[in-house]
Amino acid sequence: YVIPYADSPFDHENVGEEVYFHILNHAKKYVHIMTPYLILDNEMIDALTRAAKGGIEVQIIMPHIPDKPYAFYLAKTYYEELIAGGVEIYEYTRIYEYTPGFIHAKGYLSDDQVAVGGTINMDYRSLYLHFECGVFIYRNPVVRDIEKDFQETLAKCQKMTMTEVRNRSTFVKIYGQVLRLVAPLM
Repeated sequence: YVIPYADSPFDHENVGEEVYFHILNHAKKYVHIMTPYLILDNEMIDALTRAAKGGIEVQIIMPHIPDKPYAFYLAKTYYEELIAGGVEIYEYTRIYEYTPGFIHAKGYLSDDQVAVGGTINMDYRSLYLHFECGVFIYRNPVVRDIEKDFQETLAKCQKMTMTEVRNRSTFVKIYGQVLRLVAPLM
């Protein structure tokens, strides 16, 4: 099945977010996520960490080079909590052999059965305020192709550790926390 869907801020149904929750809550083995922005509410943090604590492999690929530094520093404020909850976070570090990179893909994959692609970021504006669209792919052979692409991208990433997160510069930590006060606007 390939099912396109849309999300509107006017209908009071958070379709994009509900699709993401559905995937997290029904996964049996893994959930693999690619997103350029990671600005989460408590409900999404709980869903991600609950899945990881329940034995589901939850991996998130983020960019290493930001297009919006403020969003990048804000995203980093979630790393410690997610990593402590069992979520693995990776930053995409090379496009070519030695060049750091930016990744703008948005997708969720689970158990070689489900994939989602589209315009929906993991941030407040995408999930609640913007017109967005996506496609839900279920039990379609293309899901394995998407997972293959995820694994090839993962090979070009660096896993973030608690040590790296805690050793960020004081500026990055403070700047990120200040931005977190206005996170719903970002």
